[in-house]
Amino acid sequence: MPPFAKGEESMSEFNKPSEHDSYNHIESMNRVKKAFDEEMQMRAKTQQQVYDELRNDILEQVALDIEKMQGFGNDTLNSFGVFIRGMKK
Repeated sequence: MPPFAKGEESMSEFNKPSEHDSYNHIESMNRVKKAFDEEMQMRAKTQQQVYDELRNDILEQVALDIEKMQGFGNDTLNSFGVFIRGMKK
């Protein structure tokens, strides 16, 4: 019996993949990896984008809380809310 490469002990000529099958599998995996990489690149956010989103969320919460305040007229509070929302990036 000829010596086998590691992992090939149980493969017979019947179930051993052909060179063409191996090539197709590699090409398929490369396409999957490329699609995954492109998707992750589209989803990835820069540090500035994350900062801007966080900043905008905080400003929105401040505007909502100011609009709930007592002691000022509704027009004044709404104006404060508009001013604060205008600070968003």
